[in-house]
Amino acid sequence: MKENHLTEGSIGKTLLLFAVPFLIANILQSLYGAVDLWVVGQYCTSKSVAAVSTGTQVTQIVTSLVTGLTLGSTIIIGQYMGSREYELVRQTIGTTLTVFAVVALMLTALMLGFERPLLKLLGTPEESFDLTMQYVAICSLGNIFICGYNAISAILRGYGDSTRPMMFVGFACVLNIILDIVFVKFLGMDVSGTALATVISQGTSMFAAVIYLKRQNFIFDFRWSSFRPSGKLAGQLARVGIPISFQEMMVRISFLYLMTVMNHCGVYAAAIVGIGSKYDVFAMLSATSMANALAAITAQNIGAGKPERAKKSLWYGMSFALIVSCMFWLWAQVDPQSMIRVFAKDEELIAVGAPFFKSCSYDYIMVAMVFCLNGYLNGRKKTVWTMVSCSAGALLLRIPMVWFFGTYYGDNLGMLGKIAPIVSGIMACYTLIYVVFEGRKS
Repeated sequence: MKENHLTEGSIGKTLLLFAVPFLIANILQSLYGAVDLWVVGQYCTSKSVAAVSTGTQVTQIVTSLVTGLTLGSTIIIGQYMGSREYELVRQTIGTTLTVFAVVALMLTALMLGFERPLLKLLGTPEESFDLTMQYVAICSLGNIFICGYNAISAILRGYGDSTRPMMFVGFACVLNIILDIVFVKFLGMDVSGTALATVISQGTSMFAAVIYLKRQNFIFDFRWSSFRPSGKLAGQLARVGIPISFQEMMVRISFLYLMTVMNHCGVYAAAIVGIGSKYDVFAMLSATSMANALAAITAQNIGAGKPERAKKSLWYGMSFALIVSCMFWLWAQVDPQSMIRVFAKDEELIAVGAPFFKSCSYDYIMVAMVFCLNGYLNGRKKTVWTMVSCSAGALLLRIPMVWFFGTYYGDNLGMLGKIAPIVSGIMACYTLIYVVFEGRKS
């Protein structure tokens, strides 16, 4: 396979060419949960919608942990690619895949062992509890595919290739949509069908990716003898990846706490937060894509000794991300009912959720800034700082505010929707100050 270096050519063009496949891949990947929720909303009851909403929040804990660790491998591989140390690239890939196989098994055991107490802790509505249990259990059994699938994509992005991960995600997404409709609409499998469709599609995509890369003479040969983990490289992965995973987990815990508060408000409130979380993902896709692209581009340019190019990439990336985020914000301000109606037909649910969507949509803009700034810092291996920053935002800002608003404004979804933009706005301010300060030092 052709080497891909992100250290040459026009900064804006290089960033866009690398980030657009990221964006498409993230859109397709986001369709997993969105299609699950849409199919359930069309062919099942509100209890099923609430089950998928809550279950998705739980399974995203695993996704968050995996995303952090895989981003660590993207950064390390990117720096070795930038400095042309190809043997270390191979060793890092072998170490990454071996470590993730072990992590997947551990996560499966933990999720299955603590599923029931976790769902009780979240205050899952009794009428949707059993369905939520089914969804989480099936998804947990597919952790090995989730980990392998994300690890291969992260490796390729560190290598400088964002196109092939997009292809693998696209294949999985199409298969997931087909299986969702077959399992839920035609076989009547309800929530279990959506979870099974996700697991099968991700597993099939993972094996297809390995077969394809072997045939393309990828830098890593996928032979058993190549899966020898290096203690030194595993240590690097841990130092870079664990802080990212930790911050993702803290953010996820804070959102789980929000879900807990909403679950106590009833099925409608739980369903609205679940639908809102789908739009959060789509509205922030440009920011997420740019953040991941910036991490890889920054890593390669730092490895190649070009820090100024990395800085300029940050400002380009943030501008691109804000354009898309502002479009979703405008939609939520003008017609929030139409956003909810995409996923549900219940008019009472739509009426209850509109104020939440209007106030929460300001977060789309704030998060675009935070994500891009953190992506740049992660590429510079400042992952400990981003961990402290995001953890503080989750534990010291979001959770106390959820408690306060939930206690005094629990029946006002419009007020609860203001929590996220306030927290993200504060984080954007102090992260920008830190980036400017670091820029003056280097």
